[in-house]
Amino acid sequence: MSDADRGSEKQGQTYSLTIPLWSTPFPLAVISLACFVRLGGVVKLATIELQDIPGNEPVIHSLDGLVASGKLECLVYLASVSHLDTEDRFTTQIHNISVLKDFKALSVTLEALDYHLALRTVFSGKCLSADDFAVWGAIRGNLAALGILKQGQLAHLRRFYSYMESLPAVNIALNIIAEAKSKNAKLTTTAASFSVGLDDAVHGEVVTRFPPEPSGYLHIGHVKAAFLNQYFARMYDGKLVVRMDDTNPKKESAAFEKAILEDLETLGITPDCVTYTSDYFEHIYKQALGLIRLGCAYTDDTDATLIKEQRRKGVASARRDAGIEDTLLRFQGMVDGSEEGQHWCLRARISADDPNKAMRDPVIYRVVMQNHHRTGSQWKVYPTYDFACPVVDSLEGITHALRTKEYRDRNAQYHWMQNVLGIRKVHIRDFSRLNFQYTLLSKRELLKLVDAGTVDGWDDPRLPTLRGLVRRGMTVEAILQFMRSQGPSQADIHLEWDGLWAMNKKLVDQKAPRFCAIIHENIVSVAVVGARERQSKDVPLHKKQPELGMKTLTYSSNILIEQVDAISLAVDEEVTLMDWGNAIVRSREVDASTGIVTSVGMDLHLDGDVKKTQKKLTWLTNDIPGLGRAILVDFDYLFTKKKFLKNKDVPANFYNPVTEFQTEAVCDANVCGLQVGVIVQFERKGYYRLDFISQEPRQLKFIRVPDGSAETVSLKAAGERHAAAL
Repeated sequence: MSDADRGSEKQGQTYSLTIPLWSTPFPLAVISLACFVRLGGVVKLATIELQDIPGNEPVIHSLDGLVASGKLECLVYLASVSHLDTEDRFTTQIHNISVLKDFKALSVTLEALDYHLALRTVFSGKCLSADDFAVWGAIRGNLAALGILKQGQLAHLRRFYSYMESLPAVNIALNIIAEAKSKNAKLTTTAASFSVGLDDAVHGEVVTRFPPEPSGYLHIGHVKAAFLNQYFARMYDGKLVVRMDDTNPKKESAAFEKAILEDLETLGITPDCVTYTSDYFEHIYKQALGLIRLGCAYTDDTDATLIKEQRRKGVASARRDAGIEDTLLRFQGMVDGSEEGQHWCLRARISADDPNKAMRDPVIYRVVMQNHHRTGSQWKVYPTYDFACPVVDSLEGITHALRTKEYRDRNAQYHWMQNVLGIRKVHIRDFSRLNFQYTLLSKRELLKLVDAGTVDGWDDPRLPTLRGLVRRGMTVEAILQFMRSQGPSQADIHLEWDGLWAMNKKLVDQKAPRFCAIIHENIVSVAVVGARERQSKDVPLHKKQPELGMKTLTYSSNILIEQVDAISLAVDEEVTLMDWGNAIVRSREVDASTGIVTSVGMDLHLDGDVKKTQKKLTWLTNDIPGLGRAILVDFDYLFTKKKFLKNKDVPANFYNPVTEFQTEAVCDANVCGLQVGVIVQFERKGYYRLDFISQEPRQLKFIRVPDGSAETVSLKAAGERHAAAL
């Protein structure tokens, strides 16, 4: 049977991979290739189990039994079902890397691999193969080999290694291993496992849900939740439900619902259906009546602040022993919205002093005397998320509820609701929430910024909302790559923004046309002797991407350069005028009182070697119409505190008082035909996204796109004020 037939025959089955944690090089390769297979959707690899039992070999199981056993055999099998090359041409070198510690011997092996890659991207053929995963895994598992790579030699092998490290499958594999090791740090003989898939998932029957509250716009944390829900639904050929959790009419609106659906469309997340918790208010209400009649709920008029304090201390409410008939009567008053009923809430009777505080008689219904944006004045009582969610999840056929770890204590409460009501059970899968430095992912705090006018709206580039990130120049492709690299990890970490922006830069750089922009303040006129009065020439918009097209450059004897460049020049110094050639500085006039350079004289020297000059200057011809007037905008973090452990109210001294920086510039005339939303590179300045075009006077507003470097993502007004806040 051919490899293609073999892969086709196994398609649709569910596989599990068991692998020893004690031995790293080959397991790294096998786990990464397994994740690659799963991402490709060729076979359904449901579980990866990491076992720290010395002497064990990796094994792959399917529904039919054992499929492959052994490191190399598992690699070859995974490669075959994903139709990758399986020539295994580098077995000897891979073995050498895995076992050798001697610097000289290792160097010989790595040099041979580097030579092989001189004219190749990957080791075998034109696409990834098992060889690539095996070589990468062997290098990563050998500290001596990594040390040799870091010395700066072996450029081709280093390029290959960086490429492999950027693969989403590799990042997911590393997360799996890190989590397994964190659970079993002492490497005992106890097995440590991490499920890549979902517990008890049946192919074709999995239903996940993404339940945003329509009280704001989607931020980067919501994107992870939405991505994972779609990811697992598609992995099992299942169904994704987007459900608006509209149970609080005080904060929610149809406008937010519309924005959320638009943001999901931007991300390419396509639900199989969109539902609303409000569609089920009648059903949820009847379930609440059922709880009361079972003696599992009671009404309480205790002050909300006191309820919170009593739950914290494990003290029972004075109303806890109320009878069923009394509770039904009080609940009806709540439903009617009577003056007396407005003072009461409905609580589940679970426990007053359970060690898990989430189980201490949570509130499940409260009165809200405000019209709902979908149901109007029909209801005066609304269920809490903790009650509505397990009820509606069960009713809608959700099989797996994916929730961030902050809900972990409430998982027992979720299951209690379903057990007591006797409704269908739902699996819960936890994952870690995203935390970024200098960033709060709290809709309450974001709304405060919007309402106070601190930012210009939910799409302000300083906000971590999807719209804010896109407006600042983040591509959807980079966001989705980043989410794939994070995977369903449960490890809590505070991420720096530089990694995400650096990933974005790789995508932006390939598509961004190159233009010139000169800072307008104290701009300097330069007389270029030897240049023609006016001459135009077409040059590529991107030297490495000719398919992007051409732009027209106009050369002249009268050009403009920036003040900062003019100050750096010395008489008789040879410099390069970018996209033109060399010139020699012959004069430089300086205002004695201010130190500002007022004019410069140069002799054109096109025979000069551009490779030998230290200074490469951007410039614009001064005497042509149509130069673009632009505002270049850069932003700082909204907060000066690096980490927020909880989304609590932010003290005033943690707000950054200066977060926007504007600079006037004169731009290449070619930018005048650009459309809003395009990302360009202003040479020697960085990447910018065209945000707005004003007509009278015509002016273009560009927002700087961070590229992952410290300069573009760190606090820009850093000083003692920031240091004190950290």
